[in-house]
Amino acid sequence: MKKTLLLAACGASALAALAQDPAARLENSPRHHEWAQPKAGDRTVSTFVVYPEVKTKALAVIVIHENRGLNDWARSVADRLAEAGYIALAPDLLSGKAPGGGDTKDFPSSSDATRAIGQLPAAETVAALHAVADYAQKIPAANGKVAVIGFCWGGSQTWRFAMNRPDLVLACPFYGTAPDDAEGFARIKAPVHAFYGGNDERVNSTIERTREAMKTHGKAFDPVIHEGARHAYMRAAESPEADEPNKKAAAESWKRLLGLLKESS
Repeated sequence: MKKTLLLAACGASALAALAQDPAARLENSPRHHEWAQPKAGDRTVSTFVVYPEVKTKALAVIVIHENRGLNDWARSVADRLAEAGYIALAPDLLSGKAPGGGDTKDFPSSSDATRAIGQLPAAETVAALHAVADYAQKIPAANGKVAVIGFCWGGSQTWRFAMNRPDLVLACPFYGTAPDDAEGFARIKAPVHAFYGGNDERVNSTIERTREAMKTHGKAFDPVIHEGARHAYMRAAESPEADEPNKKAAAESWKRLLGLLKESS
């Protein structure tokens, strides 16, 4: 009711803003949403799952959130992937880490969630992702194949998971740095298609090192840099104040991602 009144009061501009709001997308989505609780040892990994409306078994795509934790924006990406025909799983990698053993939503602020993410042991995060991938492969509506995408911190974890999960069919890190791990690069089996914003030298300064490491080990690596786009341009592009370079980069990246997922299905 409150949203209806807001639209009536503010008119078309409010409607345009609402259309870009992740919470509104989730609330209005016709797709089936549920929460799964795969176990990684003694830890439960709370995972948001969205199913596509299709008549065949689908590729499962793990969505790894930014360093803000599993928020509405990350969940809305999962919903968009399901809209495109994929089973999307977005794990909360802060499961059990908030005060009182809660999840991302239970931190006092996004800054508190970011600080907690900075303290996560790499091995624990990889174990949580393994649990989610194992769960994904057993979903009756899934075709047994698993791809992974991630954003910012999640982009780095996409790299790390590709180094530790040989049966992934695709890894797509968005503006995430790869671990400096020669043995890890050697273990990668999935093709890695990376996405970068041109105005993000902190991350982009690592691309050449990563390219050489992948080449040394004979691994498939395809980086694309979107000139004029900033770090986290996929989220920034959904803001009502988004500039054209970010919007263009996000649109091109989404089209590329869907093409890669289709090829990997």
